[in-house]
Amino acid sequence: MIDSRSQTRLTPILITLGIILLTAAYLLWIGREPICKCGYVKLWHGEVVSSENSQHISDWYTPSHIIHGFLFFGALWLVARKLSFGWRLAIATLVECAWEIVENSDAVIERYRTVTISLDYFGDSVLNTVCDVLAMILGFWLASKLPVWVTVALMILFEAVTILIIRDGLALNVLMLLYPLDWVAEWQAGR
Repeated sequence: MIDSRSQTRLTPILITLGIILLTAAYLLWIGREPICKCGYVKLWHGEVVSSENSQHISDWYTPSHIIHGFLFFGALWLVARKLSFGWRLAIATLVECAWEIVENSDAVIERYRTVTISLDYFGDSVLNTVCDVLAMILGFWLASKLPVWVTVALMILFEAVTILIIRDGLALNVLMLLYPLDWVAEWQAGR
């Protein structure tokens, strides 16, 4: 038998899981691939300019989703700190899943292909989407446990590493989606 306190803690966890499952179901319903069209699943896919990017469990964009978790934790701590960790996580998961749905819409996929280095991007696999959400949850949990300075240092490290290695990251991705700059696109393409 579950007591009322356990039920209170369990409710946001179940809602969080439900949000993830509904997101996966919706993406399958609109025709997104469950796994990579290549027919297999990799733990890591490190080639950015590839039709397999955003198709496997993790890739160079996974750190961006961990950063989402850091940012959502900080924002919800500022505006909703009276809510329990579980409810704040449910809200963060809802926001992340909403973004994943928008990111996998035909309009945003075409925008990525037009203004970023993601010429072979055809949307995330459902597996990759779920793993991106789980990466956000990891970031959210880490931010709840680590000192603020460590979280900020990790954000800077993740961004610096991805910018140095793949010439992309969360900040550049947002910039190029919202306000594409030719010189950034040329630099990202290695010209």
